[in-house]
Amino acid sequence: MEEVAGLAASAAGGGIFGLVGTALGRVAGFFERRQTNAHERERWAHETRLIELQQAARAEETEAELALAETAGSWAGLRASMEAEAAIGESYPFVNAVRGLTRPVLTVLLWGIAGGIWLGADAGARTSITETATFAATAATLWWFGDRSPRQGRSL
Repeated sequence: MEEVAGLAASAAGGGIFGLVGTALGRVAGFFERRQTNAHERERWAHETRLIELQQAARAEETEAELALAETAGSWAGLRASMEAEAAIGESYPFVNAVRGLTRPVLTVLLWGIAGGIWLGADAGARTSITETATFAATAATLWWFGDRSPRQGRSL
């Protein structure tokens, strides 16, 4: 009987030890799953931040491309204007003088119009009308005289 009691005690001890091991394994699995879930949440948050940064970079890239296209179009317009003027060539001295004075006369006229509007307009309308006239006069001045200096190898 002693053998049976020893065998029963061994079985009970093994069973209890197995149950404790299983419980410890389940508890360890719980903490491991919790850590895995936390890692996944951090990974997803990182991927979300990465995607947001990529979208912001694409938006900035698109804005830069639009600005570049706008600048390139503006330079192309200036180039075409200057090539058209260069293609006119020489003419009679009087025609060259009138052609040469057209821009300065128009510029002085535009600034005179802007000043006249500013002096003649009442205070309420003065702001918008003057801003528009000043914009036109400034644009004409910079467009007509901004980059019109003689190039090397090209005569006026």
